[in-house]
Amino acid sequence: MPSSSTRNPFTAEESPAVGVSLHGVSKQFGDHVVLKNITLQIEPGEIFVLMGPSGSGKSVLLKHIVGLEAPSAGQVCVGNQDAADPETREDVRMALVFQAGALFNSLSVYDNLALYLREHRLGTEGQVREKVMHALQILSLENAAGKLPSELSGGMRKRVAIARALVMEPQLLLYDEPTSELDPVMAATISEIIASLKDEYHVTSIVVSHDRDLALNIADRVGILMGGELITIATPDELKSSTDPRVQDFLNPRIDLQQPRFKKLET
Repeated sequence: MPSSSTRNPFTAEESPAVGVSLHGVSKQFGDHVVLKNITLQIEPGEIFVLMGPSGSGKSVLLKHIVGLEAPSAGQVCVGNQDAADPETREDVRMALVFQAGALFNSLSVYDNLALYLREHRLGTEGQVREKVMHALQILSLENAAGKLPSELSGGMRKRVAIARALVMEPQLLLYDEPTSELDPVMAATISEIIASLKDEYHVTSIVVSHDRDLALNIADRVGILMGGELITIATPDELKSSTDPRVQDFLNPRIDLQQPRFKKLET
């Protein structure tokens, strides 16, 4: 069972990791139903990986957890508080690592990390520097502090985005496709980082990903969304032995040149 507490990566003080629960969550945009009656409990300190085909509703579900979208029906709770309530974002420290990093190109790596602390006046400049450099050191990025995002490789930009999230001292850390557009070695490195942060600080991590290797190697549990429905929640070992043809076809797709999939795609 994951730990119910997390150590602040900067102060080593104990503070509660938060769980996330979804109760009958549905989302509809006009006539288009994106999420269908999702019920899910993510435990404090867990690494939960959410997988599924493109357009299955993964990113929309992530937006509900961080409070950027409100459900059409049901409720999302973070740490026993309604995720759609603005006060929840004041009470619970959440950080989102965007797929493309979302770094400010005109700011150095150091200033990208310092921006949140400065805007919210969370310490003196000396304290800001201590937190920023500590976060960079955790990700082996201290030598990149003075560089601009345009000077970084794709893997380094991903690591900077994670370091920026750490500066917020999150209780809940969410990742949107953290290994996309990376070579296999760097994708494995990012997976190792996510797992290491869980092991060292017991932060709750929710990862939206298409990366099968990431899911099967670092997740405590994996949920698979298809057509807006959560078709399974399982441990990696349970997924590997699943007899559900939908799960097996998603995890182990077979290339069929006689009956190619693209001829069956909807327009």
